[in-house]
Amino acid sequence: MVHARPVYRPGLRRRVGHSRDLSALLVRTGLLFSGGLGPRGTLRQIGALHRWGTTLAGLVVGAAARSPAKTALIDDDGPLTFAELDGQAARLAAGLPLSGPRQRVGVLCRNHRGMAVTLVACSRRGAEVVLLNTGFGTRQISAVLSELRPGLLIVDAEFAPLLGGVPLALRKHVLWADRHPGPGIDKIIAAGPPEGGTSGPPQIQSRTIMLSSGTTGRPKGARRPPRPGLWPLASMTSRIPLRARQTMVIEAPLFHTWGYAALQMAWALRTPAVLHRRFDPEQTLRAVAAHRDVAVFAVPVMLQRILDLPPEVRAAHDTSSLRIAAVSGAALPGDLATRFMDEFGDRLYNVYGSTEASWVSIATPRDLRADPRTAGRPPRNTSLAIMDGQGNRLGRSAIGQIFAANELLFEGYTGGEPMEVRDGLLAIGDLGHVDDRGLLFVDGRRDGLVVSGGENIVPRDVEDALLRLSQIHEVAVVGVPDTEWGQRLAAYVVLRPGARLDAEALREHVRAQVARYAAPRDVHFIDELPRNATGKVVHRWLTDRPGAAPEGHVPWPATRPEQASRAG
Repeated sequence: MVHARPVYRPGLRRRVGHSRDLSALLVRTGLLFSGGLGPRGTLRQIGALHRWGTTLAGLVVGAAARSPAKTALIDDDGPLTFAELDGQAARLAAGLPLSGPRQRVGVLCRNHRGMAVTLVACSRRGAEVVLLNTGFGTRQISAVLSELRPGLLIVDAEFAPLLGGVPLALRKHVLWADRHPGPGIDKIIAAGPPEGGTSGPPQIQSRTIMLSSGTTGRPKGARRPPRPGLWPLASMTSRIPLRARQTMVIEAPLFHTWGYAALQMAWALRTPAVLHRRFDPEQTLRAVAAHRDVAVFAVPVMLQRILDLPPEVRAAHDTSSLRIAAVSGAALPGDLATRFMDEFGDRLYNVYGSTEASWVSIATPRDLRADPRTAGRPPRNTSLAIMDGQGNRLGRSAIGQIFAANELLFEGYTGGEPMEVRDGLLAIGDLGHVDDRGLLFVDGRRDGLVVSGGENIVPRDVEDALLRLSQIHEVAVVGVPDTEWGQRLAAYVVLRPGARLDAEALREHVRAQVARYAAPRDVHFIDELPRNATGKVVHRWLTDRPGAAPEGHVPWPATRPEQASRAG
């Protein structure tokens, strides 16, 4: 059944359990008793949250009321306290050049204080925020902005060339988020009154529009609810041991659902958020070593890049303070989870979700030790079902469509695209199954299942098998059209430095490990996989001709003809 909008209605038992979950959150995380000013500070924070709600602005106003001198964020320019962050956001909110009833701001920034202050300021102002992917090219930026038509753009100076295709009327309404000779947010903040600007919550709550990654087509805008409450945090901390005393190193991009959620959780717990403009694996290790109790939020490819560092480089940094490495945004390939935990301890948590559903399940270190491919189990207040095409629930081990619901489902697509909702659960768009232990496994995109000669093939099974070959560093397997079989498998393989591998030996390995019909008939050895800004492999770029990837993305790696091979 297709609905215009998913609706999450918790039952009586779940509603009764909410107060228990919230109490457990306050005690478990240390949120109730940590922080300054004693009971008076706690009352100030509660009063601010009651007035502002659990918006991003409300979290900062509340944290500033309770712990004004506590560090809110640390970026490449140094630290910023909650009081400083709150004051700068208030002055920026008052000075944003917005007019009319429909206030919408497009934000194209990397992870730094300029973006953080902008997000809080828009929340204070009640402006709707469109988070633009820093990996988009000129055409994608232009297409998104033409559809959503924000009244103001706030952009990092490095992305100025991407604005060439943006309508001229919009180019006249640009503020720069960092160092640029043109009008910038720093000038507005500096010119604002010392006591701030907006004195109270906006009449209209600010919403955030997240864009889907666009790995399988045009990015879609997903509108997020404005006041998530504390129950989503309770759900996450029921599986991930986040604590108020920790420092959160957020390497996942803030424009991505996972990075944005990490920022919300950090400030809800009143913990410092460490931001870096660009991900550098050694810089992440330095950040871990610099703090006492650390949680790292990342995407899986970042863990791979950390493990790719030479052993002596990893050993030079004391990472004993790492308590949590929480990843989301893509599947954990092969034995990455096991290798990471063998190196850094059982600290890895894998969150499976989507732009539309936020989270679906969370794999703990124990789950990942049981099977490094698992997506884990649903946390508190999350419903999960595997269904067939007719909406019938499937039993254990049967592959079907993944449906889920929680308390942070999105409100709908900005373009009005339909969504599939059955029994109050939202279709995630992936295929998966639940094994006899109750662990969820994601078998690939619903539109990514390959049917070759009547046989159903899950590309990830082939990828995982190939990653067990010591010569292979990374691999992506996709289906391509075939006049005889309908589809055939194509493998795009990145070898380790100095390694050699024959295409037929690769196929024979798949025949032995998976099935004879799963052996890829096309084998391409390439220099690197094309990824978007969140580290996801963009499969459609693999099948495009070389050089066809949009500008602003990872360039297409040239295929080495002497190594490429195809069966007849």
